[in-house]
Amino acid sequence: MTVQCRSKQRGVTFIGLVFVGAVVGISGLIAAQVFPTYLEYQMVTKAVTKAQEGNSVAEVRMIFDKATQIDAISSISGKDLEVTKEGDKVVVRFAYAREIHLFGPAWLTLKYAGRSK
Repeated sequence: MTVQCRSKQRGVTFIGLVFVGAVVGISGLIAAQVFPTYLEYQMVTKAVTKAQEGNSVAEVRMIFDKATQIDAISSISGKDLEVTKEGDKVVVRFAYAREIHLFGPAWLTLKYAGRSK
């Protein structure tokens, strides 16, 4: 009968496997909730770039509001935009926050900000 030393055994323990699985599962769950907010941020950036074509503050906000209706953007509206002029160019800035409920009293707050190009 041969006796194997424990030090020669290789592999992952069951507890280690469960721990890694839990970490991957929780990370995937959080990523699945964050990804749509990032896509919405990309749509907001695109809408702000399009709204920059307006000549007045009211026109910029109207163009942005039309784009939010088309792209189903709900986190920000035209009244939340900061419209300024740098030289002869219209610059549109925005900032907003999204909160994702994780569990119990835990929330994940994502703050997005940007400007037209």
